[in-house]
Amino acid sequence: MLQKESNDGERRFNREEEEEDDDDADGRGHDAWERTYADERSWESLQEDESGLLRPIDNKSLYHAQYRRRLRTTTAARIQKGLIRYLYIMIDLSRAAGEMDYKPSRMVVVARQVEAFIREFFDQNPLSQIGIVTLKDGVAHSLTDLGGSPESHIKVLMGKLTSSGDASLQNGLDLVQSLLNQIPTYGHREVLILYSALSTCDPGDIMETIQKCKASKVRCSVIGLSAEVYICKHLCQETGGSYSVALDESHLKELVFEHAPPPPAIAEFAVANLIKMGFPQRAAEGVISICSCHKEAKVGGGYTCPRCKARICDLPTECQICGLTLVSSPHLARSYHHLFPITPFDDVSPSVLSDPRHLPKNCFGCQQSLLNPGNMPASCVSCPKCKQYFCLDCDIYIHESLHNCPGCESFRHSKSVSTAGG
Repeated sequence: MLQKESNDGERRFNREEEEEDDDDADGRGHDAWERTYADERSWESLQEDESGLLRPIDNKSLYHAQYRRRLRTTTAARIQKGLIRYLYIMIDLSRAAGEMDYKPSRMVVVARQVEAFIREFFDQNPLSQIGIVTLKDGVAHSLTDLGGSPESHIKVLMGKLTSSGDASLQNGLDLVQSLLNQIPTYGHREVLILYSALSTCDPGDIMETIQKCKASKVRCSVIGLSAEVYICKHLCQETGGSYSVALDESHLKELVFEHAPPPPAIAEFAVANLIKMGFPQRAAEGVISICSCHKEAKVGGGYTCPRCKARICDLPTECQICGLTLVSSPHLARSYHHLFPITPFDDVSPSVLSDPRHLPKNCFGCQQSLLNPGNMPASCVSCPKCKQYFCLDCDIYIHESLHNCPGCESFRHSKSVSTAGG
């Protein structure tokens, strides 16, 4: 009886030791309170002021300053841009993507940012198309073909999130180059590579592949998640792309979203072309027809090609039967804001901010107060044309989403009304 109790006690003691070992392995030697701060990295949200005291970083002002720098660089000169883009997103799903320096892992963080980027890309480039390629086990897999439906890309990507083996940059470039060679000459060929590994396992000479991409006018850009890799930098320099390494998740999001607006056109493509386009009508509800893109019968919805009367599911796309580019008129209208961007707003000078008589109390856009607690003026901007004042949030919303100045539009509307009345 005593022996049985001692055996039970030993088992219980061993089980408790194993649980403690598991906790140590999960927390990597940290106590519970230490793991909380280590995961959140809360010390990164503090900075030292002039008197040596710690204070929280003003993320809103910091983000607005970054946005203003980006806006000035994109609108500094009238540069011809490509409105019809064919972009392949190449995602590294090798074993390096399973590293946990990004929480919960690099793979999950990249998938999250790619999902948000796809939606933003189609919002800013409604005439363009995206495809997804993954790198794992030394092989490049074409996850989705070029298409204009964000939901279909996101659904497939989220169902294939597994990491294994090594990444082969050469195999990925060979696959993408062969796919992009089939698109029309007026389209702008781009590749965005999200690379986690520090090496590439290639079957041949990658330098030859890079030259093929350069000859095919494929612009390759790379965002690294670990450290700078020479071959990635060389690839971007040769093809006219950009190379950068993310510091953390917020920096990764900023780097990825920089590829949403159209880049400057390559000189060989900066030639005016007339492109035949069709504007399909919405198919009648309840009618059964065979979809030309999925090769299956569907009931209702979809669109009808105006040339060959084939049924297609989403716009924009290219008709699988007659090859006509199919778009909708709202897509075409939304693409023009890249050709005629709004003039960047001016920062309000400190002399104006110090004199409340010259500063309105409310933002012209959202009508929120421009005064901080204590009736101290907050940072704001003004339109150089209509001279109206806007808060920082409205400044970003107007330039990135609305693409029209409310002050200029209201002035134009009141002028037209007075002219009609006169």
